[in-house]
Amino acid sequence: MDAGQTIAEVESRRLIAATPASVLASRLRAARERTLLLSCDLTGEQLLGPRLATVNPPLWEIAHLAWFQEYWCLRYRDKNLCAPSLIATADSLYDSARVPHATRWNLSLLPLDTVLHFLDDVLTRVLERIELEPDNESLRYFVELAAAHEEMHDEAFTYTRQTHGYAAPRQKDMTSPQASASAGDAAVAGGIYLLGAKPGTQFVFDNEKWEHPVVLKPFEIARAAVTNGEFAEFVDDGGYARAECWCEAGRQWRQEAAALAPVYWVKQGGEWYHRVYDNVVALPSETAVIHINWYEADAWCRWAGRRLPSEAEWEQAAATTAIDAEGTVAKRVYPWGHQPSDFLRANLYGVAGSVAPVGAFQTGDSAWGCRQMLGNVWEWTADWFNPYPGFVRDPYKEYSEPWFGSHKVLRGGCFATTAALLRNTWRNFYMPDRRDVFAGFRTCAR
Repeated sequence: MDAGQTIAEVESRRLIAATPASVLASRLRAARERTLLLSCDLTGEQLLGPRLATVNPPLWEIAHLAWFQEYWCLRYRDKNLCAPSLIATADSLYDSARVPHATRWNLSLLPLDTVLHFLDDVLTRVLERIELEPDNESLRYFVELAAAHEEMHDEAFTYTRQTHGYAAPRQKDMTSPQASASAGDAAVAGGIYLLGAKPGTQFVFDNEKWEHPVVLKPFEIARAAVTNGEFAEFVDDGGYARAECWCEAGRQWRQEAAALAPVYWVKQGGEWYHRVYDNVVALPSETAVIHINWYEADAWCRWAGRRLPSEAEWEQAAATTAIDAEGTVAKRVYPWGHQPSDFLRANLYGVAGSVAPVGAFQTGDSAWGCRQMLGNVWEWTADWFNPYPGFVRDPYKEYSEPWFGSHKVLRGGCFATTAALLRNTWRNFYMPDRRDVFAGFRTCAR
């Protein structure tokens, strides 16, 4: 590890020094409970699934979670790997940086009962270490990393079930949100905005570091995400066949994919339906459109005379107020302020269990009047995923750096995202052709 990485590691540890060890232990337990809810009903061929470039074999992915937590929380000490795995073959099987994706179906994977024992054994040892070393800042940092990693994979398990057409995952604490109108655009100030995370606030990933000034023109951004009904108008208008609606790369993708509509849409009796896990149901017109890739979002914008927001525009609309549009004084952690999310503010994991109408969760509006900027669906932005100025990678070097320049940025989380993961500065990133993930979009006026 070079000197720059050491500095980044020390800084990241300092950010969460005040987080009680008991809170981090609870977060680990909650993530593991969800992992088991999502995976333990899978049997036989479901544990491998078909070989696809976009998802992992569930049996491999479950064991990878145990390997990752063990690696960073038990084996990695003082910037070195100092201990062997509890499973002799774990490094050769479950290290995602060393095991090519396409080979994961061919490996001699551990059986599920052994994997579950591995998960339990590692978590028990990590919890014991947390209890014994509550003031160990390095340990707390890597516990936070492991918890976030498992929460992200839990979301991946959820969209894997959708991809394969498995039964809907078991959920907890679902509610039926009430919706009100949320139409039109919000006028946002622009100006010099401080994009990114502020040092000394909380655990953040390396790609969020650090806040830096960007110049934005005043802009108008939609108060809500694009709905199924709005996207259906584009489809029914022949949008997928209209070359003028697609960028060059989008046209190539559309032709290769033979895409005529969003991936899970089917037309029956002149009406649109969509597949949700293992059921085909009527397409609700007022919910946010989902499973849309970047090219499809861009094509809709060209058809509608709109555009995707830059990630700086998105973040300013989410994080600032009219009296502090630059974000220099008290940039909000969440669109509604600094209080953690709850079932009234955002459609995140444990709330509705599926995509909600775009008018729901009005108490979570940003200061500019934008709704559901956290939760419901991930939102594509115009920008490629690139490092912020002065980027220094964190110890988990494979998290951000390998993907710079080839992925597009998404913001805001979705109904399957764990609330503890998110904040206004959090950056997600996917290839622009991905439409298996829970992604939609909101737009800006041209």
